[in-house]
Amino acid sequence: MSDAEISAHLRAHDVTPTQQRVDIARILFARPQHLSADQVLSIVNQETQLVSKATIYNTLNLFARKGLVREVIVDPSKVFYDSNVSDHHHFYNVDSGELMDIDSQALKLDQLPTLPEGTEADGVDIIIRVRSRG
Repeated sequence: MSDAEISAHLRAHDVTPTQQRVDIARILFARPQHLSADQVLSIVNQETQLVSKATIYNTLNLFARKGLVREVIVDPSKVFYDSNVSDHHHFYNVDSGELMDIDSQALKLDQLPTLPEGTEADGVDIIIRVRSRG
């Protein structure tokens, strides 16, 4: 995506396209991928001027709230930002730290439990934890 396309994409999601947001979006939308905030910070600071950790976190949280990325929490200390916002699930390798997509059609759910009164389902995220044999 060009910077102009990225800016238009951000505006379409009601996000003002600052230079730092465009730089972060360029990395996230380069291909389907799962990146932690620290990985985004490292890549952004290799390619452009220095961007603070707070700016990275604030931008990733904004992108998640606006539906530009999915926040995938694999444990309380490990969060990935997924550029694939379609319905899908994940394998998480606890040994390597790798997060891999599972097509939503590959997993069958017959029904959800009864939801608490006054709520509606907003999505289903399933993470299957795996580890290397041996």
